[in-house]
Amino acid sequence: MRDILDQIVKWWDADETFGLATVVRTFSSAPREPGAALAVSRGGEVVGSVSGGCVEGAVYELAGDVIASGQPVLQRYGISDDTAFSVGLTCGGIIDIFVEPVSKERYPEFGDVARAVWAGEPIAVATVVEGPGTLGARRVIWPADREPHMSGTLGSGDRLDQATDDDARGMLAQGLTAVRHYGADGERRMDELSVFVQSFTPPPRMLVFGAIDFAAAVARIGKFLGYRVTVCDARPVFATTARFPDADEVVTDWPHRYLSGITTDDRTVICVLTHDPKFDVPVLEVALRAPAAYIGAMGSRRTHEDRLERLGEAGLTSDELARLRSPVGLDLGARTPEETAVAIAAELIQLRWGGSGKPLTSTQGRIHHD
Repeated sequence: MRDILDQIVKWWDADETFGLATVVRTFSSAPREPGAALAVSRGGEVVGSVSGGCVEGAVYELAGDVIASGQPVLQRYGISDDTAFSVGLTCGGIIDIFVEPVSKERYPEFGDVARAVWAGEPIAVATVVEGPGTLGARRVIWPADREPHMSGTLGSGDRLDQATDDDARGMLAQGLTAVRHYGADGERRMDELSVFVQSFTPPPRMLVFGAIDFAAAVARIGKFLGYRVTVCDARPVFATTARFPDADEVVTDWPHRYLSGITTDDRTVICVLTHDPKFDVPVLEVALRAPAAYIGAMGSRRTHEDRLERLGEAGLTSDELARLRSPVGLDLGARTPEETAVAIAAELIQLRWGGSGKPLTSTQGRIHHD
């Protein structure tokens, strides 16, 4: 929903009822992840995508029906029958899509959810999508240290709400969006109530050190991939917003000092592009001892060997040095800054999803990895 939020907030602000279709479950090679959304206005305008084109037409029609009836629907789409021209997924996957009518009256907390997402604040929305409860019943959950802590009810008593709150906060901490199953009293059971918990966590950070032309390309593709991008360099003449318009922030500071003063986590991406020992060795010494999903450094193989020697002399262990991705990126034959940025992005995607990095034509089995 994050991708279409700007438009659907306009409909909500105008007190217009619209149909919101959300992927809540996927099986096998489904094209979109849970949380992907498509919305249809009462006037027929559509934004977003739930399948990359396979079932959008059918979902569009279903959203119109939901707006007219006011009743939410959980619809499953599976493998298409090409001979009968039926609606389905040609990739062989299965997706469950929950379509609900949204308006100020039905979803009064929507404005609060939108503001939290825009501000980069964590928030979760739990919705009953299947079972004996009230279909479409909703509860908005904030972290326990925020006010308010929660709003709304799933309709089956305090125990269900409390169990969902606990699960939603745990899922927020991990950035997970998925269906959870409960009994009427909040017990974990697979055969009763299905609740879709959508986590809106702040976007992961990408820290780019070195204000060079390669950094501008990496910042651009990092922003495209959904990261909150910071470019940092100690030289004020190079570290300017004019040179890095795609970055969320540009910091003028020594890289190691800046990195030492912030908090990273297991989703943080760190790209060191200075290839100057006086900059990159101190910042890598900090980075390799901090939480991060990815730490990459630009440079030739000779530069890499010299860098490892300097880092070893600084006291880093072999396990810490093994976290370093250098030379940075996958072997795509990249030469230009833009091509190098694509190679770095490809390595990030491979590490996240477990791909082989080989051409799909030379592989077998599932295309989408868990």
